[in-house]
Amino acid sequence: MRAAWYEKQGPAREVLSVGEMETPDPRAGEVRIRLVTSGINPGDVKKRQDAFGYGMSYPRVVPHSDGAGTVDAVGAGVSAAWVGRRVWCFGAQTYRPFGTAAEFTGVPLERVVPLPEGVSFEQGACLGIPGLTAHRAVHVAGPVAGRTVLVQGGAGAVGMMAVQLAHLAGAKVLATCRRESDCALAFRAGAEDVLVSDEKMGERIKALAPEGVHHIVEVAFAAHLQTDVEVLAQGGSIATYASDVFTPELPFWPLVFQNVRLFFVGSDDIPAEAKQEAARTINQALEAGWSGFEIAESFPLAEIAQAHEWVEHPRKAGRVVLSCTR
Repeated sequence: MRAAWYEKQGPAREVLSVGEMETPDPRAGEVRIRLVTSGINPGDVKKRQDAFGYGMSYPRVVPHSDGAGTVDAVGAGVSAAWVGRRVWCFGAQTYRPFGTAAEFTGVPLERVVPLPEGVSFEQGACLGIPGLTAHRAVHVAGPVAGRTVLVQGGAGAVGMMAVQLAHLAGAKVLATCRRESDCALAFRAGAEDVLVSDEKMGERIKALAPEGVHHIVEVAFAAHLQTDVEVLAQGGSIATYASDVFTPELPFWPLVFQNVRLFFVGSDDIPAEAKQEAARTINQALEAGWSGFEIAESFPLAEIAQAHEWVEHPRKAGRVVLSCTR
């Protein structure tokens, strides 16, 4: 089979290779997926770059955690009824060397989800990391029905899913975006009001939520923390999955006086039961008519380096995917 891999970390064109590898057999508890599409997340790019300084966990890494395709074989202990099913997967390369940038991959059954009818493989390949992160970030502090949720960065992959999942759960959803042109994406995902970020953002949010925001999903923890504290209701919460600064400074006493609860969300280590609930809820959103993501570009497997460079320096809004069949 054809696959992409790297054996050292660095710039995409210097370390990514594409060639022939042995087709994997599914192990016990796994299914093998004939992949149609592989999703590329910023985390996949950062692993390849060694952005966090963890180094190579394995001698060879086939990148990407998310993908979609059709089950073509099962390992011991897995029902043969899975064969032929359209599926999406998450965590294929989480604590494992073999991801979805290949024609086939073996994935533990608990990381495989049926792909609803009418949903494309391209959409399926975009769901995993953003969906699990968003679901956990929305729900980690408790039920949001009837509460006001603010999603900072509502046009990003995680942000759009957080808006949709909070809306689906019955919250009043406010969102922020960096540009006016991005606001339509957050509205389409289910936001009631969308604001373009500026120096008066706190005042504008408080005008929309005079009793305070109950929960915030945060993409730029350091940059937005002062505003977040300003608009939070007493006892409110922040769930952050990213920060623009590696070591943010905390306004300790304002956080104390507001009795703020902070949650830090990393998709790889979300509890297993929360991942399963997230997968079910994501499918419910799709089945209820959520249209999913804009696909900015689809690259063939042989052009994985160019695809990674696009993720590093986006030319337009939307997700980047690899076609594993061309």
